[in-house]
Amino acid sequence: QVQLVESGGGLVQTGDSLGLSCAASGLSFSNYAMGWFRQAPGKEREFVATISGSGGDTYYTDSVKGRFTIARVNAKNTVYLQMNSLKPEDTAVYSCAAKLQYYSGYMPTRVYEYDYWGQGTQVTVSS
Repeated sequence: QVQLVESGGGLVQTGDSLGLSCAASGLSFSNYAMGWFRQAPGKEREFVATISGSGGDTYYTDSVKGRFTIARVNAKNTVYLQMNSLKPEDTAVYSCAAKLQYYSGYMPTRVYEYDYWGQGTQVTVSS
């Protein structure tokens, strides 16, 4: 049984930093691309960042480029999202997701592409 468990959310102020973790179990972790998504109240879930199974490729949505960093440690079956210079518009429930890496360079960015999802962790940025 595949499980993805996020941690690290919380309440911070504008300009602060916060790091999220997602621990995976029940899958061959290095064979999966991992993604971070977020969903704000009243809005659809949106793509934030993705990283290839090897960790060699990453891709971000424009609104977080230069502020967020996705990384993974395959030996720990964990993917991370470091968020710097946080803004109130970053407030959302952040979820990690896993997608079997079909081929090198595959960077899934759509919700429907992912196979497994975590429950999410709340990030609130106050102004």
